[in-house]
Amino acid sequence: MKQLDCILRLSNKFARLPGVGAKTAQRYAYSVIDMSAQEVEDFCAALRDVKAEVRYCAECGNFTDKEVCDICARRDKNVICVVAYPKDVLALERVSGYRGVYHVLHGTLSPLEGRGPDALRIKELLARIDGADEVILATNPDVEGEATAMYLARLLKPMGVKVTRIAQGISMGSELEYADEVTLMRALEKRTPL
Repeated sequence: MKQLDCILRLSNKFARLPGVGAKTAQRYAYSVIDMSAQEVEDFCAALRDVKAEVRYCAECGNFTDKEVCDICARRDKNVICVVAYPKDVLALERVSGYRGVYHVLHGTLSPLEGRGPDALRIKELLARIDGADEVILATNPDVEGEATAMYLARLLKPMGVKVTRIAQGISMGSELEYADEVTLMRALEKRTPL
């Protein structure tokens, strides 16, 4: 029954991915079996390449293949947009209206999951504030995102920087990566001081 062990092992690996349940993981494993040998090699190469080539930007924490990402290297550093995850940068970049830089926290505050301020890239954010005119807090409009935004606002205001929050054109409980471009643009344009 070695073949069943192989399928189970692969299925368990897929199940470790976020949002992938046991049944989906099993479907993925069976899909791999149906792939040609070349398709499997290409799939493995893509996994190896992303692990070898993609890293976090030394300044903002977004994905890059360099020490400092193109956004940090070329954009106005007077405005910093704070997001929870790199996928949020991709969502906001679809809008094409924002010309500042980003700061990726790599999560939000969540006491229930044991994620406090030290688990996020908050110290790195505070180190970048010198010279910035505005910090836009663009965390998701859910409980954790709101708590994170309020916590950051309390830290940032005494530093003399303007702190704004994206407008609530994005409904409570939704995620930035699924918002359309028009909603994201309006949320950025109508941000409010905190």
